[in-house]
Amino acid sequence: MNKNIKSLAERDQAVIWHPFTQMKTASPPIPFVRGEAALLFDENDEAYIDAIASWWMNTHGHAHPHIAECLSKQAMQLEHAIFADFTHPPAIELAERLIDKLPDNQARVFFSDNGSTSVEVGLKMCFQYWYNSGQKRTKIIALEGAYHGDTFGAMSVGARNAFSAPFAPFLFDVSFIPAPLPGQEKDSIEALKKELKTGNVAGLIVEPLVQGAGGMLMYRKEALEQLYTACKEHKALIIADEVMVGFGRTGRFFASEHMKTKPDIMCLSKGLTGGTMAFGVTTCTAQIFDAFYSDDKMKTLFHGHSCTGNPLACSVALASLDLFEQQATWDNIARIEQRHHSFADELMEHDLVENLRRCGVILAFDIATGNDTSYFNNVRDKIWEFVIERKVILRPLGNTVYILPPYCITDEQLDKVYQVIRELLAFFQGQNPV
Repeated sequence: MNKNIKSLAERDQAVIWHPFTQMKTASPPIPFVRGEAALLFDENDEAYIDAIASWWMNTHGHAHPHIAECLSKQAMQLEHAIFADFTHPPAIELAERLIDKLPDNQARVFFSDNGSTSVEVGLKMCFQYWYNSGQKRTKIIALEGAYHGDTFGAMSVGARNAFSAPFAPFLFDVSFIPAPLPGQEKDSIEALKKELKTGNVAGLIVEPLVQGAGGMLMYRKEALEQLYTACKEHKALIIADEVMVGFGRTGRFFASEHMKTKPDIMCLSKGLTGGTMAFGVTTCTAQIFDAFYSDDKMKTLFHGHSCTGNPLACSVALASLDLFEQQATWDNIARIEQRHHSFADELMEHDLVENLRRCGVILAFDIATGNDTSYFNNVRDKIWEFVIERKVILRPLGNTVYILPPYCITDEQLDKVYQVIRELLAFFQGQNPV
C-alpha cells in the first residue's frame, strides 16, 4: 500500500473497481464501518439511514444479533462442504422450511449463490424441461423494461439498453412484450397470446407486480393473472423472478401469493438471508423435477456452483426465517405500508411528482424533468448529492425516487426520510427542472 494514501476512500480508489460506476467521474465512495438496524455508520461514526435496504437486500436490519449468532455458531461447526454427493442439516432444513412457505405447487429447491444465478438456473430448468420432454420449445417471453441480473442468460431476458449494449451480439434471442402497466394491459396480453400461438414458447419470465431496476414500475395482480392464465392454456412455463419482491416486500411473504395462478419456477435471493450474505435459490414444481428424474444420465441438470448449499448461507437464511415467524416483523411491514400511504397522499398534491406508485413497503415516484428521464440524466446526480448530504441513502433510478427500507426502520427515521424528500422537491421546484 502507498504510505501516502491514508483515508479508506483513497485506499479504495487505488485498488477497487465498483459496480455500475464510472470510476473516472464518480465521487469518492463513502466508507461504512458498521451497521445497526436501519443505520449505517461511516468512519467518523456519522449515521446514514439505509432507506433502500442496501440494494433491496436487508430485511431485518444491519448486524442483527440473532442472524449474527446463528452465523457464528454455524461457522464453528461446518463452514462449507461439497454439495454434489453430499448434504448437511442446514440445507435440508432450509429447503423444508422454504417449501412450507412457498406456493403449494413448489416441490424442489436448487441452491446457487446470487439473484442472477438463480435466474440462470430457472432459465436452464425451463429450456431443459422441454428438451428432456422431447418437445422443441426454445422461445422465452420477457417484459419490456425487465431486469433479471447481469450474467448472460439474465441479461438476455432483460431490457436491451445501455447496460447490455456491449454484450448484445452474445445474448440469446428473446421476444419482449409490453409490461402490463396501467393503460397497456390489453397490448400486453394480446402480444403474449400472439407469441403463444406459435407453439414454440418455452416460458414467460416476469418480476411479479414490480419491475425493480426498470424504475420500480408496478402493475396490478389482475393484469398479471391474465398473462399467467394464457401461459397455462398453452402449457408454457411461468418463471417468477422474486429476487427483489420476495420476503415481504409486497406485503406478503412472496408476491406470488397475490396470484391465483402459481408460477412453475421461482427465483429467490436478496432477502433470502435477510441481506446478510450472497445466496440464491431456484424452486420448481414436481412436474419439472420429474422431467429430469431418469435412468438416463443425459437428462441431468448439469449446473452447479462451488458454493452451492453453503452451510453459512443456509444458517443465516434460517435465522431470517425465524424472524419472519415473529408477528413484530409483519406488524412493522404493515406500519411501513400505512406510513407510505399517508405520505403518498401528500406527494400526490405536489406539482413535480409524477407516476406515484405503491406496493407493500415500496413507495416510488418520478420527479418531473421534461424529456430526459434516462438513468444517466443529471437529475439523478442532483438527487443523489442532495439526499446523501443529509445522511439519507436514496439511490435514484434516473429521475425515479423510491423508498424500500429495512422493516425495522423507526417512525422517526421514516419521518426524516420523508422530510428530506420534501426538501428535495422544494429544491427542484426552485431549480425549475421541467
